Amino acid sequence: MRIAVVGGGPGGLYFAYLWKRWHPAAQIDLFEQNPAGATWGFGVVFSDQALEFLRADDPETVDAIAPHMESWKNITLNLRGESVAIDGVGFAAIGRLRLLNLLQERVREAGVAAHYERTIQSVAELAGYDLIVAADGLNSVMRRACEGDFGASLSYSSNKFAWFGTTKVFDTLSQTFVETELGAFNAHHYRYSRTMSTFLVECDRETWLRYGFVSKTVEESKAICEQVFADTLQGHPLISNKSVWRNFPWLWNEHWSFENMVLIGDALHTAHFSIGSGTRLAMEDAIALVKALESTSDIPTGLALYQAQRKPIVQKLVAAARTSADWYENFGEHMRQPLMDFAFSYITRSGRIDPARLRAMSPQFMARYDAEQRARAAG
Repeated sequence: MRIAVVGGGPGGLYFAYLWKRWHPAAQIDLFEQNPAGATWGFGVVFSDQALEFLRADDPETVDAIAPHMESWKNITLNLRGESVAIDGVGFAAIGRLRLLNLLQERVREAGVAAHYERTIQSVAELAGYDLIVAADGLNSVMRRACEGDFGASLSYSSNKFAWFGTTKVFDTLSQTFVETELGAFNAHHYRYSRTMSTFLVECDRETWLRYGFVSKTVEESKAICEQVFADTLQGHPLISNKSVWRNFPWLWNEHWSFENMVLIGDALHTAHFSIGSGTRLAMEDAIALVKALESTSDIPTGLALYQAQRKPIVQKLVAAARTSADWYENFGEHMRQPLMDFAFSYITRSGRIDPARLRAMSPQFMARYDAEQRARAAG
């Protein structure tokens, strides 16, 4: 089989590696428009559950990645100078470029022909391939060529965000909420190496407009964010890497394949960064596609099976991501709550964690929460 993979992000690299590993005789060409050492953003995060899912299918890759990851077992929320830890919520993070380099190495060792700095501008350039895997991200050229056939839809959240890094190293995945005279800000921050952390800044559109970010350069925006989060950064600078203000894009495709082309990762769907699942979803899409194609010798049947088996799983996660994003759309209002009520609202925001599960998962947090509720009831 001749396969073209368009896009050298985690999803495209992982599919190419998995298929070539299981089918050494297959011809796989991977095309990536950027150099091998280029990426945007900083760290990416995986939940413990996500890592175990990958380990079940590919323990060798998880073992290769794990030594380069930073991990922790709780979440820290910071509000009005107070902090609360939510225990039992395990995550691990790795630099996005480090992850790409590790996957690129596995692709190279497997014998995939990887073509970097090679832009595919039309489907016609890939004539003769039995299968085209479109893993070229939100702005996928492959998907846009047949957008109506994929049933693509795109909308945007109203909040604004900018993805920075910082040399300040944080103990856990943390959320810091700050009220200023011109509006409320939130920062999602966590370490992804021994010397670096991701620092994603978010605010609502009204705050963004009041600060005049619409007419400010990246450096000017960065300086304002450093002032807003000065207590959190403790003298450390923010670092930019294409750190422009964005609205989160919600992409969905009703049909996951058309003719011999199939979508995976951000070319297919997006899930809000507040549940940290974009990279996980892309890699799990790759696993699901490989398994579906493995189960039959007929490509159309395999692509149909991929959608039938994977789509309900992704729909459930995307629904939770939308509910989580709705909470963030109103985080300024939530900030008016007492700290523990705010934290309870935060951790249950997606609808996936009910009080019973939270008691089992985070006993220390719930003990503190229950004690405060009893004290309040007693007057």
